[in-house]
Amino acid sequence: MPLTMFRSESFARRLAVAPQTVFIATAGLASFLAYCCVYALRKPFTAGVYAGLELWGIQYKIVLVLAQVMGYALSKFIGIRVISGMTAQRRPGVLIAMVGVGMLSLLGFGLTPYPWNVVWMFVNGLPLGMAWGLIFSYLEGRRVTEALAAFLCANFIVSSGFVKTTGKWLLDTCGLNEQWMPFFAALLFLPALLACLWVLEHLPPPDKGDQMLRAARRRMTAADRKALFIRYAPGLVLLVCVYLFLTIVRDIRDNFAVEIWADLGFGGQAAILTTAELPVAVFSLLAVGTLMLVKNNFRAFWLNHAYTLLGAVLLSGSTFLFQQGAMGPVFWMVSSGLGLFLPYILFNGVLFDRLLAAFRENGNVGFLMYTADSFGYLASVAVLLWRNFGSGASNWLSFYTTLCYLGAGLILVLTLASWWYFFQKQQTSLSPRNTLSVKIETT
Repeated sequence: MPLTMFRSESFARRLAVAPQTVFIATAGLASFLAYCCVYALRKPFTAGVYAGLELWGIQYKIVLVLAQVMGYALSKFIGIRVISGMTAQRRPGVLIAMVGVGMLSLLGFGLTPYPWNVVWMFVNGLPLGMAWGLIFSYLEGRRVTEALAAFLCANFIVSSGFVKTTGKWLLDTCGLNEQWMPFFAALLFLPALLACLWVLEHLPPPDKGDQMLRAARRRMTAADRKALFIRYAPGLVLLVCVYLFLTIVRDIRDNFAVEIWADLGFGGQAAILTTAELPVAVFSLLAVGTLMLVKNNFRAFWLNHAYTLLGAVLLSGSTFLFQQGAMGPVFWMVSSGLGLFLPYILFNGVLFDRLLAAFRENGNVGFLMYTADSFGYLASVAVLLWRNFGSGASNWLSFYTTLCYLGAGLILVLTLASWWYFFQKQQTSLSPRNTLSVKIETT
């Protein structure tokens, strides 16, 4: 394997006996930076506006976003099988291969003239959709998974804006055009990505204490995936629908942040793409990270639902205050961002990790997360098409505020239904083994 060729046994031993705080800092920072660099393979192109360009009657930037998201959505469907069945031995080689394809796709985007280079955006999305699952698989099933996930999921808030700021800097300062900027932006982050993947490869696997509290994690066969889904089908469908609406709102905010900020009057301020997301990251990650202190898995699972409900209220409430003139645009983007990203982060591993632990299921988060992700990104494609053909007259700010209201309302209803289903499941379907586990956790 490309990374294991350079393995350091002394570094691995030090990590295995390191204090918990050192382990959290090392694993958390390595996972955060690794996925930040993956963002640099995906998101810098959205810093461009591609003014005056169209394809098939669609704005060219929307075409590029659609092409990448379609590749990304297909990657998520493939990932349901690939990520859930991945072994630790194959993981580093697959990650390196995905990074290589991502880089080559951006090189192709630069070399191929408009409009044919749109094909490379689809190719770009195909491998990168599985990167999150592979990186999270280093972190799941541990007593400190919430703390590690908080580091990793900070990328959803901070890194997209940061790599887009980098892209804007390359466009405005270095004289690159919108076609070559994505490749050179990714190239800047490539050495750090390889270094972080090397660190992740040295993390010790979950120990017996982790497995007792969070259930052992193992690769899943097709029969395993089918059986797990059947056992919890109504609740899982509800959770997937919650995540679907979170993904739609988040994707519009993320992919068209430049246009939304321009509509708010901040068009010439590239730094706002990053600085406005920093408070969102701090508050969201503190809330998620502190869930590590909750040892009882069912209690943590219910808190995940409560945080999701709180996020929906904040998303709709802050939007209403902004439209009434009671809240400024920057504070609104921060508040609505917190309401959106707090539950979004929870769904990216934390909630599903606690679900498996609470019901003592020995599967893995990759299967559940990629099932939710695949339908989320498929819905995102549909909404982008509707925006272009059915709602093209509205600007991106108006479109985003409408989605905030619709998304928040549906998330509230679906989350309450999910809580009711899993609460009933807890009361009627726990085995003696599960009951003993809960008693151990609460002592």
